[in-house]
Amino acid sequence: MSLPEMKRIRVLIVDDHEVVRIGLRTLLGRFPHIEVVGEAATAAAALAEMERATADVLLLDVRLPDGSGFDVCRQVQTMPGEPRVLILTSFADDEIVFEAIAAGADGYLLKEIDGEGLVKAIEKVAAGQSILDPAVTGRVLGRMKNLADPPSKMDLLSTQERRVLALVAEGKTNKEIAADLGLSDKTIKNYLSNVLDKLHLSRRSQAAAFFVQHTIR
Repeated sequence: MSLPEMKRIRVLIVDDHEVVRIGLRTLLGRFPHIEVVGEAATAAAALAEMERATADVLLLDVRLPDGSGFDVCRQVQTMPGEPRVLILTSFADDEIVFEAIAAGADGYLLKEIDGEGLVKAIEKVAAGQSILDPAVTGRVLGRMKNLADPPSKMDLLSTQERRVLALVAEGKTNKEIAADLGLSDKTIKNYLSNVLDKLHLSRRSQAAAFFVQHTIR
């Protein structure tokens, strides 16, 4: 019996360095289930490519010649198909990580990551999970612990909504959360939609960051 074919993941590469783009295209080309549908060196070109090509994951650097990758990230969220955004950068600055989360990025990786790790991250982000590079996780969580307590919004959530939010923060997909809680995928989707509405958020990555900020002290 043959193994089931992996779902194809369409990726758009955005980086202002040609050598980096060529390297990423060559690397990802080794994996049959990943298709590079385009590449761009500027923010304007990235948005034009997103209009032209249907991408599941935008592999995006934060520093671009004509603007910020975060601006691209925000605009991509208004596009049909709900494309996912995976930041791939050489910058490990805490402020940049926080800005990426605020902009709605679904993942943040440093360019030091190896090829296998990058592909796994693309797969996870495409599947609806959130990814944060281990090299920055500790510092980000440490900073969150030292933040002054903001007005609590957790009280707005029901007990079940908090359970769903906690599992989202663990990086689990709706299907995995449904299995854990013994509920249907549709029910989990409704719970998550309610959570986002109550917290005035638009992405599950922002919800995950909210949960971490409000529960880890």
